[in-house]
Amino acid sequence: MENSQKIPSRSFAQRWHIKPILGTVIMVILLVLSSQMADVDVGMFFANLSQFTDLLVRMSNPTWSYLSIIWQPLYETIQMAILGTTIGTIFAVPFSLLAASNLVHNGIIRNVIRIILDLVRTLPDLLLAAIFVAIFGIGSTAGVVTLAIFSFGMISKLFYEVIETIDMGPIEALESVGARKLTVIWYAVIPQILNQFISYFLYTLEINVRASTVLGYIGAGGIGVFLQRSLNEFNYGATAVIILATLIIVLVIDGISNHLRRILL
Repeated sequence: MENSQKIPSRSFAQRWHIKPILGTVIMVILLVLSSQMADVDVGMFFANLSQFTDLLVRMSNPTWSYLSIIWQPLYETIQMAILGTTIGTIFAVPFSLLAASNLVHNGIIRNVIRIILDLVRTLPDLLLAAIFVAIFGIGSTAGVVTLAIFSFGMISKLFYEVIETIDMGPIEALESVGARKLTVIWYAVIPQILNQFISYFLYTLEINVRASTVLGYIGAGGIGVFLQRSLNEFNYGATAVIILATLIIVLVIDGISNHLRRILL
């Protein structure tokens, strides 16, 4: 006698995919309402699309001789990204340890640290750059400080979230024999998270290379100063060279970061 398997019956909502359709409809309605509340004119976007193509046509003939002028600011942009990311990471490590709930059981200390990190992440990098340009003047110093603060806020959150997912077994074993807190962190915490830390550092470095270009546009040093100058002078050939050179730098750093991640993870 053959065993017959009864095929489970599907409900009406499952047969006609009611939930995905309903979710899509709700998402479209929310997008439409959001665009209306924000006064987003979609028609204007398509009406002015020809200006975008006209700009691309003007940039289609790069002024390659401009490369000799932008090598130094490109190098400065990379330096800004590396310095800002490194400084931010150095300060982020102790704060991320203090913000991790599985390492710091004092809720007051932990919440105060997290509020500080939330405040740092709330400040836009362009606002920080404008403030530090006013303090330090036009140049790379303002850019490095801005990127350091941005990296500090971002990396701290990523770090303490990783710390909270580690295996508590090695920590409990060291604490049971009376190991000090620093010893526990060095031998039980850092070995579990080192690879993720390096990965997040490289990821933040990639972001900062792109961000430093924009920061330079408002006077925080780097290639952005020359980008602003070329646009103000309607020198679109030079603008195209700056964009292409920045793209190559970003691709190279991205390739190096991906290679290092494959080795480490």
